[in-house]
Amino acid sequence: MSQSADTLTNKSRGDLSASDSLRAFKDKLAQYSITMGGLMVLMTLLMIFGYLLYVVEPVFRDASIEIVQEQKIDASTNVVANGSDELNEMGYYYDDNGQVTFYPLIETSPAKSMVDLPLADGQAIVSYAQNNSDVVFGLNDGSILLSQPSFMMSFDDNGRSISPQVRYPLGEQSLLVDPLQKPLTKLTFQRDEEQVTAVAFTQDRRLIISTLTAEENFMTEEVEWVNETNELKGIPTTVSKILITPDQRILFVLSDAQLYIYNLAGGNYDAPRQVVEVSEAGAQVTDISLLSGGSSILVGNSNGVISQWFETKTDRGRRLTRIREFSVEGSVEKIEAEPFRKTFAVLTSKGDIRLFHSTSDADLLEEPLVNKATNMQFSPRNNALIFTTKTGIDFYTLDNEHPEVTWSALWQEVWYEGYPEADYVWQSTSASDDFEPKLSLVPISFGTIKAALYAMLFAVPIAIAGAIYTAYFMPAKLRQVVKPTVETMEALPTVILGFLAGLWLAPIVEEYLPFVFMILFVVPTAIVLFAFVHHNLPKKWRNILNEEYSTLMLIPIVLLASAACYGLSPIVEAQFMGGDARMFISNELGINFDQRNALIVGIAMGFAVIPTIFSITEDAIFSVPQHLSNGSLALGATRWQTLVGVVLLTASPGIFSAVMMGLGRAVGETMIVLMATGNTPIMDWNIFEGMRTLSANIAVEMPESEVGSTHYRVLFLAAFVLFIFTFFFNTVAELVRQRLRDKYGSL
Repeated sequence: MSQSADTLTNKSRGDLSASDSLRAFKDKLAQYSITMGGLMVLMTLLMIFGYLLYVVEPVFRDASIEIVQEQKIDASTNVVANGSDELNEMGYYYDDNGQVTFYPLIETSPAKSMVDLPLADGQAIVSYAQNNSDVVFGLNDGSILLSQPSFMMSFDDNGRSISPQVRYPLGEQSLLVDPLQKPLTKLTFQRDEEQVTAVAFTQDRRLIISTLTAEENFMTEEVEWVNETNELKGIPTTVSKILITPDQRILFVLSDAQLYIYNLAGGNYDAPRQVVEVSEAGAQVTDISLLSGGSSILVGNSNGVISQWFETKTDRGRRLTRIREFSVEGSVEKIEAEPFRKTFAVLTSKGDIRLFHSTSDADLLEEPLVNKATNMQFSPRNNALIFTTKTGIDFYTLDNEHPEVTWSALWQEVWYEGYPEADYVWQSTSASDDFEPKLSLVPISFGTIKAALYAMLFAVPIAIAGAIYTAYFMPAKLRQVVKPTVETMEALPTVILGFLAGLWLAPIVEEYLPFVFMILFVVPTAIVLFAFVHHNLPKKWRNILNEEYSTLMLIPIVLLASAACYGLSPIVEAQFMGGDARMFISNELGINFDQRNALIVGIAMGFAVIPTIFSITEDAIFSVPQHLSNGSLALGATRWQTLVGVVLLTASPGIFSAVMMGLGRAVGETMIVLMATGNTPIMDWNIFEGMRTLSANIAVEMPESEVGSTHYRVLFLAAFVLFIFTFFFNTVAELVRQRLRDKYGSL
């Protein structure tokens, strides 16, 4: 018998030992699994953070240049223009003898070759002007010759080959500009497919404007250029340089320190529209150049200051205004602007090359050149600089992918061309090739905060008040129905809320605008009156009504009050708003009104945020230990005093976490703000105007952005800012929650 008992005891001990081992194994497995899951979450966040930085980092790199080739030329050769093909495989230069020389930049390019310009006997080059790849020459007989280097590609069994040649868009014969056939000492031009405008200053001090219009010959179907020549009146006695805008409407004539501005539109050649003193104090103007698009003009001075000027609206109309300045060491020798961006290069008297971007006010590059240069030209793709030196042509590669982006351009006010003052602007694209990207993150960050604020103003009072009543006052059976119902609302797709808000709610609010404001006052008033009446009912009547369920009687009261506001809305609008509430707000109150505005976003996003705040707050209040409430009630406190002095204080960490969780969701919401606002990146707290948020901006513009472009990377920067926003709010929420927990956890 004793042996059998010992056997059973040993067997039981063995079973317990096996059970303990299995339990220990499960505990370890759960511990390692949870730890691994947490580490994977942290690693995922770090990977997201790292990838965003990886994409964004290139926009903040400095520009750099590197010399690739020094093309030696004869000391007697005077180079007047230079350039390269789009692929930087062949370079070229013009000399004043009318010869074009092509030379290889890589080993596989064709050998050096020369082409003579088709100059007639007795013709000589007096002046020239280069506009990207177009080079026009002013001749001694008052005519011009327009040429354009061309690089033909061909493919055979040996691969791709380049054949350089020279094209003549206006024909191989020079076109007469000056009827008096005087030498053209200064020259500028602009052209498009239908018109060419050349402006020349003659040897006898006349300013000639030649407009060539393309007309098709119906017989031969060939394009013929019809020339109309005019002489400009009211010109200065001396002319240093002349420039014409790409649209061929505005002419700038520099005479010493004064800039004469002529409006060529409509054939107005009588007098300058404006004369401006553009030199710096105690300095002389050394060079002028037009920025891309022709809206701004750069003025270089002998004291190293480069000033930017463009027209702004004043009391006297649109006037050329000095906007900003850049400075270099030494005198400014030459200014050359990129053809498609607001970047420009400056040659200094010290032999340095400086690179600036006008809009971002960025100093991109300061580098000494191997050989001191007298002239320079950007390559067609702005990825190289070609310098003319005393001994030859120096070719430098240029790395300057994202000059538009600086911290100041992203977060400070910028004075853009054509704007009356500096401002925060987001406008990344336009239909115009001369468009200047405006990439300030301030308007869309402001829109994110504005949308979240109005959503929280709507959601927080409703969600917290509902959670307090559900957790503390509502009967248990009713709570089992209400709480899951509200939490189920969180599963409603936000795209549905955005769709309903934009296409259904917004028109109703616009049509019944007084209803929105009346309901804010009438419904609370009706609730208070009902509570007053209920409180003063005879005791026997109140005993008939179940006190716990009497609050449900507020539902018909709220519905009736809302229906009354809805019915009275047209009457109030007719009596007090002239029959049109929207026009009353816009005209009488001076408040802009958009149909899809912050009010619509606040209501729609509030419904999306309410379930999150409600659920967490309700759990926090319901989880307050019952003995705390019972103790307070036992000491004579009312239920309301117990709620305010004990329950809410104890649950405050959870309530704060609920609010911050709701704020985090509101900040990151995309579909509602995408569909329920006008997506206009403006900075205005007006509840009747829309906004554009970071998340909506990314959703709208990312599909159309070019991978690797500045626009693309700035959108990733916007995503990074959104990531920082949510990380900041969550971190603050956790710190405050811990402090509240430490303070009230001992209750």
